[in-house]
Amino acid sequence: MKDKKKFNINSLKFDQKGLIPAIVQDYKTKEVLMVAYMNKESLRWTLKTDKTCFWSRSRKEYWVKGQTSGCFQFVKSVFYDCDMDTLLIKVRQVGAACHTGKRSCFYRCIPRI
Repeated sequence: MKDKKKFNINSLKFDQKGLIPAIVQDYKTKEVLMVAYMNKESLRWTLKTDKTCFWSRSRKEYWVKGQTSGCFQFVKSVFYDCDMDTLLIKVRQVGAACHTGKRSCFYRCIPRI
């Protein structure tokens, strides 16, 4: 982060469930790979280890991207938006980002009318 002020995780705006959306993007190609949710602890873990860690809303547990698949995301940088309610995480993706085996979760396009 290039902001000269010291970053405070408590400044981010987490929702009522303590979550914040995280957009994951390939740091070289700028391709959007996936969107997931983080809470303060998973964000701290991500910043400490340089591997993405998320909170699973369905399973109600932490998950490190790649821990079971081997398709890790190595964090290059983490940004937050002007409203401080969304994260952008730039990563070096190893393998597929999507659980379907696709590189990105965004592989389907809605046709224009």
